Amino acid sequence: MTLRIGNGYDIHRLVQGRPLILGGQRLTHPDGLGLDGHSDADVLVHAVMDALLGALSLGDIGKYFPPNDPQWKGADSLVLLEQVVALVKDRGWEVVNVDSVVIAERPKLKPHIEAMRTAIAERMGLAPDQVGVKATTNETLGPEGREEGISCHAVALLSKP
Repeated sequence: MTLRIGNGYDIHRLVQGRPLILGGQRLTHPDGLGLDGHSDADVLVHAVMDALLGALSLGDIGKYFPPNDPQWKGADSLVLLEQVVALVKDRGWEVVNVDSVVIAERPKLKPHIEAMRTAIAERMGLAPDQVGVKATTNETLGPEGREEGISCHAVALLSKP
């Protein structure tokens, strides 16, 4: 068996007038903020996609879903995730697991973690226990701590029989 590991990272600004979508779940920020981006700006799913692509040296999500391409305007990141998983499978690889940590001061993510894990697992064809989603704050430090944005780090382990 051959193994590959990849890591991914994403960050988007928090702005007025945009939905806040994380892990495919629509959340409510106490100040009515959402994530700015060309697609739905789901930093959690974007980081997972980059981890998957990175494990196979396939570039990043901008290569496949360029932010200047109108077809991806407002795109559902879970749909894009399905396409990335298909690229992985087309090359003969299987996803063993993914793990992630979302960095956000608010809103509190704990009540939404299981729904995020389930949504991501379903789109990837995995069991929920193969998808790790954690949340932390930045203790009021940096752009996440000042609530200028939300970021996410993710890793993915792939195997080829």
